[in-house]
Amino acid sequence: GELKGTVIASGARDIAADAASLMSFKCTGCGAEVTINTDNAMTARCHWCRHVLGVNEQVANGAVPDAVLPFHIRKEDAVARIRQFVEKRKLFALKEFKEQFTPENVVGVYLPYMIVDGNVSVDVAGKGEIQTRTYTRGSGDKKKTYYDADVYQVERHVDFTVDDLPLESSTERGNLDTKANTNNIINTILPFDTKNAVKWNASYLSGFSSEKRNSDVEHLRPRLEDQLLSVGRAQVEGSVNRYGRGVRWEQERLSVHGTRWVSMYLPVWLYSYHQPGRNGGMLHYIAVNGRTGETMGSVPVQQWKLLTAALTVGTFLEGIALWIMVSSS
Repeated sequence: GELKGTVIASGARDIAADAASLMSFKCTGCGAEVTINTDNAMTARCHWCRHVLGVNEQVANGAVPDAVLPFHIRKEDAVARIRQFVEKRKLFALKEFKEQFTPENVVGVYLPYMIVDGNVSVDVAGKGEIQTRTYTRGSGDKKKTYYDADVYQVERHVDFTVDDLPLESSTERGNLDTKANTNNIINTILPFDTKNAVKWNASYLSGFSSEKRNSDVEHLRPRLEDQLLSVGRAQVEGSVNRYGRGVRWEQERLSVHGTRWVSMYLPVWLYSYHQPGRNGGMLHYIAVNGRTGETMGSVPVQQWKLLTAALTVGTFLEGIALWIMVSSS
């Protein structure tokens, strides 16, 4: 049926204040609930039946996801893709980076995401322009081109649904400060085939690292609303083609009728390199989608090489232009 209200799966609930250290487990041996302090111990036995406790049956406190999308791309494949990615960019890469480049150090990590379904309406209003004529005034350096256009009030309404929209739920990964890191490359290896996710099971973490979610639903709503508005604008784009000079939206209204939130771990192969510099330097990442193999990243470059190449290309193009002018005269 139609999605209404806010539906939050157990793994997407607000993170309990003590979830970072106190974790409640349901023993699969006898059903007892046991709470342990993970600051002191990462494993424990049930004090009733001595069964070793695992995080598969953790009582919902927001610290464990609802689902996990297992790795499909193997490490050797990820290493090959990262090597190929860097090879294409080696010409301008920083000398130290090339010397220290060790793709075998790639780490498989499960990153926390909220996967959101939404039932949404968007209303936009603004001005659209249709050009009626073009003319010039003046001459020489003072010659100017003028445009006349009819201006129209434009309003659009669109209803739509979104399915499995991923939102990063780690504040560290959600930090898109490009002066300090290149986290944003994670967004360039989307999408993930989230429909193939399976119910959470800790065994999938064997051999991989993972990050805990530290953002609740309310923290992520503003980012969700920004993305939904972007989707809404894209939805109405095709209906305003007649306004040749474009449409300037002056008012936008988003109505979210219903959302469903599921917490999920998504698989990424991550290679990182720290470039020393002012204010702590820059952390570069190369990421490989653990399902599709899509690869994107940031390689530190030698600025003087880029500048030299740009000047060389510029001089070369100027030479060609001069040759064409001489040949045609």
